Amino acid sequence: MDKDRLRELLSQVERGELEVEQALQRLRDLPFEDLGFARLDHHRALRRGLAETVFCQGKTPDQVAAIVERLAAHAQPVLATRADTETYQAVRAVLPSALYHPLSRVIVVGDMPPVPSDAPYVLVVTAGTSDLPVAEEAALTARACGSRVERLSDVGVSGLHRLLEARPLLQAANVIVVVAGMEGALPSVIAGLVACPVIAVPTSVGYGASFGGLAALLAMLNACAPGITVVNIDNGYGAGYSAHLINQRRLPCD
Repeated sequence: MDKDRLRELLSQVERGELEVEQALQRLRDLPFEDLGFARLDHHRALRRGLAETVFCQGKTPDQVAAIVERLAAHAQPVLATRADTETYQAVRAVLPSALYHPLSRVIVVGDMPPVPSDAPYVLVVTAGTSDLPVAEEAALTARACGSRVERLSDVGVSGLHRLLEARPLLQAANVIVVVAGMEGALPSVIAGLVACPVIAVPTSVGYGASFGGLAALLAMLNACAPGITVVNIDNGYGAGYSAHLINQRRLPCD
């Protein structure tokens, strides 16, 4: 149940088009629905602006399909993250309109909210092409929440001239999500060039001494540039959601 659906339901009651008991029947699953193996938070969209997102790891394809089907009946869009093709096929069997983004491993059910082309934007930046899966998870999440999203890829610190060429795009952003593995230096560099908040996402990309992203995480936590917030390793979803919360407040970056 999102705000628009609830508003329309109440308006139908007000206009006499829907009996009170009928409205109560539609609201019977609020605030949550118990499927036995999961309790679905149908109030999430009302409280937070986005329906509950399904984390697919550890769930069977049939469980994910059942959860997504019920969530999509109450609010859209619905995201399912860390999904494989088998899980997508199970979701598509009950929701043929579901779309799968294989790079980010995200399933999307429902249309993205409309966003003006001149709206303040979240900029998602990657240090390297190998960081794209996590970056795309962040970008899709912010977009599903209702933010305009722009992308800048493969501008890591091994070739800073690539990054500096994009300074106008960086400096016009309302909030920047920087996704990087290896030594994790890119967020600190970008934060030194812009006035807006920077959300750093360490990835598990790198050789042995990167310890699955721990080296990048520690580097980002120890960044000397101010205005950097760090999320967990590979947590594109958390970064995208946080970026939207900042972006919707339209903080000045001048």
